[in-house]
Amino acid sequence: MPDTLAFALVLTGAPGHGAVIGSVMQTARSEIAGGTLLDERWLAPGDAWEALLALPDDGSPGDLLERVRLALGAAAVDVNLVGADLATRRKRLLVADMDSTIIGQECIDEMGDVLGIKARIAAVTERAMRGELDFEGALKERLALLAGLTTADLQRVFDDRITINPGARELVGTMRAHGGFAALVSGGFTFFTSRVARAVGFDTDRANALLMDGGRLTGNVEEPILGREAKLAFLQEFAAGRGLHPALTLAVGDGVNDLAMIRAAGLGVAFRAKPVVAAEASASITHGDLTALLYLQGYSREEHVAAGARRDA
Repeated sequence: MPDTLAFALVLTGAPGHGAVIGSVMQTARSEIAGGTLLDERWLAPGDAWEALLALPDDGSPGDLLERVRLALGAAAVDVNLVGADLATRRKRLLVADMDSTIIGQECIDEMGDVLGIKARIAAVTERAMRGELDFEGALKERLALLAGLTTADLQRVFDDRITINPGARELVGTMRAHGGFAALVSGGFTFFTSRVARAVGFDTDRANALLMDGGRLTGNVEEPILGREAKLAFLQEFAAGRGLHPALTLAVGDGVNDLAMIRAAGLGVAFRAKPVVAAEASASITHGDLTALLYLQGYSREEHVAAGARRDA
C-alpha cells in the first residue's frame, strides 16, 4: 500500500470519559464506503482510536469525514481524517497560540478583571477572535483601558488566574522528545508568553511587548503589533530555519488571528475554536484535550512524554 494513498480516521474523546466505545467505532467503520479499511488500533483505550484506510483516486476524503461526523451525531467524540504518510505524519514543528489554547484564559481579559472591567474587555476580545473587529484596533482599544496596571498586578494575574490547559505539557514534551521544535506565538504579551513557555517547556515564544513607564502600563505596545500575519511569518521562519517542508509543521489555535498559520501548516488544528476557524482547519478538537493533537499524529498514549518546566531565564 503506497503511503500516499493512506489516511487515518482518528476518533478522540475527553481523556478518561470512555466516549470512544464499540458502537462508535462500528458506526465509523460502516461509513468507510468506497474505501478500504487497512488496519485499526487503539491509541488510548476508550479515549482514542484510529482506522487506517486507503481511498481510490476519485474518492473524496472530505465526503467520508462528513459522513462519519453526521453518523455519530451528538456523540462526545472528535472525528478527524488526516494523512497517514509515514514520512510526514509526525510533525517536526509545533507553533501554538497561547490564550484559550495552551492556557485556559485570555490574559487581557484577566488584566481587565484587576480593574473591575473584565466584562467590557472580554466583549471586545470575543468579537475580535470571531473576526468581527480589526485585531490591531481592538488590541489598542483594550490596552488603553488598562493603563496604570503595575508589573506586580501582571504577576498576580499570572500566579492566580492563569492555568495550563490539560495535555499541553504532554503535547510539547512528546514532540520535542521526537526531535520537534515547539514555539508559542501570541497576539498577547511577552510578559505572559515568556512565563507560559517556561512552564510548559516550549523552545521559544513570540508576542507583543507591553510599554511601561515607572513600572506601570502606558496603555500601548511596541510597534508593529503582532497579529495574524506575524503568526504565519513565525511559522514560515521556524520551518525555513530548520529546513522543514510545510508538511512537517503543525499549528494550533482558536481564533481568527490563528487562521493564516492554521491554513499554511501541514496539520492545522482548531482547538475549541470559533466556528469560522473550525470550518477552515484541517482538523478540529472540541471534546478532547491537547493530547488529541498527538493522537492525530499517530502517537499512542504509551508514547506520551510530559515536558518539564524550563529553568532558563
